Amino acid sequence: MIIVHHLNNSRSQRVLWLLEELGLPYEIKRYQRDAKTMLAPPELRAIHPLGKSPVITDGDTVLAETGAIVEYIIAMYGGGRLTPTAGTPERLRYTYWLHYAEGSAMPPLLMKLVFTALPARAPGLMRGVVKSIAARALKGFVDPQLKAHMDYWEAELAKSTWFAGAELTGADIMMSFPLETAAQRAGAAERPRIKAFLERIHARPAYQRALQRGGPYDYA
Repeated sequence: MIIVHHLNNSRSQRVLWLLEELGLPYEIKRYQRDAKTMLAPPELRAIHPLGKSPVITDGDTVLAETGAIVEYIIAMYGGGRLTPTAGTPERLRYTYWLHYAEGSAMPPLLMKLVFTALPARAPGLMRGVVKSIAARALKGFVDPQLKAHMDYWEAELAKSTWFAGAELTGADIMMSFPLETAAQRAGAAERPRIKAFLERIHARPAYQRALQRGGPYDYA
């Protein structure tokens, strides 16, 4: 049976959602972030050397990285579900969005988090300087990058209901975390098609079951 090493408020929520969409049995081993640093606990290093989440174990298989986990579960247990037919334009879009989610969408969102939090973490005498540098970085680079990505999502969702076409796929599960994060940190939910996408995923019974199994998730 698949065991999900699940960290609160993390990318591992997507893995729970995927498993619920496929109706697969699984177990959850829970980990809590440090309340001050928001980092994963050291116990996760006993599962994977980087001590990150998500990680799954499936028999002797130990696998990290959300995209790799999604691909593995769909290939091993999906039975053709949540992935378009090979050789179709939808399949190419599926592959693109599956990798875009972490490769392109998440870096500016992470920078937004870091530069927003940095001034409060700086020593008192340096706080003003750090705040000024962070504000310039946000205004000059991070926020324009985020706007470009959000414009892109909004335009792409005008082409089809889901990112890879007319049906929900693993690409939408991967894209859920960037969109939910951007809704919280960058005002993405003010855009009608992004807002509608988030409403659609939040209304899915499998998504709601994943929340019940996984526990509180601030981005939902």
